[in-house]
Amino acid sequence: MRDDVPGDLKKRVLELELEVAEREKDLATYRSELARVNKRLEHLIGSLNKEIEMAHVIQQRLVPTELPHIQGFEVSTKYSPSSVRGGDYYDLFEHQDPNRFSLILASSSGYAMSALLLSVLLKLTGQMEARRGAEPSQVLSDMAEELLPSTQIGDQTDIFYGVVDRRTYDLKYSLAGELYIFHQDDSSGKISVFEPTTEALRSGNKLIMKTQVQRLNPRDRLILCSRGAVEAQNLDGESFGVDRLLRTIKESPRNGVHKLRNEIHYQIEKHGSGKELQRDVTVLVLEVKDRIITLARK
Repeated sequence: MRDDVPGDLKKRVLELELEVAEREKDLATYRSELARVNKRLEHLIGSLNKEIEMAHVIQQRLVPTELPHIQGFEVSTKYSPSSVRGGDYYDLFEHQDPNRFSLILASSSGYAMSALLLSVLLKLTGQMEARRGAEPSQVLSDMAEELLPSTQIGDQTDIFYGVVDRRTYDLKYSLAGELYIFHQDDSSGKISVFEPTTEALRSGNKLIMKTQVQRLNPRDRLILCSRGAVEAQNLDGESFGVDRLLRTIKESPRNGVHKLRNEIHYQIEKHGSGKELQRDVTVLVLEVKDRIITLARK
């Protein structure tokens, strides 16, 4: 420092140099702490990704690959998993009462939520036979009671549960949230959309479950689609949408449930133009083949 610099200024310069040295020391400490936190965060993200991947694997393995043969009905399903965001689950199962069988389709906000739903279903497995005689609204209420206490903010599950009585060919169902369930009347060709009977299963929701009834006639179809079918996007970010889905169902050939199922998936893939699915896509098609059924006595 120059000798002709006033004393007060020299003092101030020295003070500033000391402050800079202290700041550099603080900055070095901050950088060290930031590096340590980043390392912990990378480890946490890695562990979380492994947990999500494991939930993904569990969820995919628990999705049924083969459904039971239901006399008088033809069923076709296809499940396309997303590596981005998934959580679909579906099943079709018979009751001890040979006159009844059930359908379930669920679409969760993520694989972790789907794994939670599956854990609830597994927990209730031992009680399900008794519950199968209950109204669908009661079954969903029981599921919600088990599921919601462990649900995180932002998580949700949209779920459809229906029971078909083969004596009356009535479908009793309850639909929580936004799934795309259609009834296609064979005689008129009319396609009816099932409206939600309550909100999706999510933390904080106070759900009032209701049961609705749909009569099924020969050659009628039920088409169940998860949210991923409607939300699938193309390269421009445009969703496939309900209108395209309805048009696909209406214009598809009437000679086989497999053709309808395949056509829905084909149109979704065509619309996407190679873009990765953002959610799982599940399509289940059920058609009434015969209303005259002889059931074995038990």
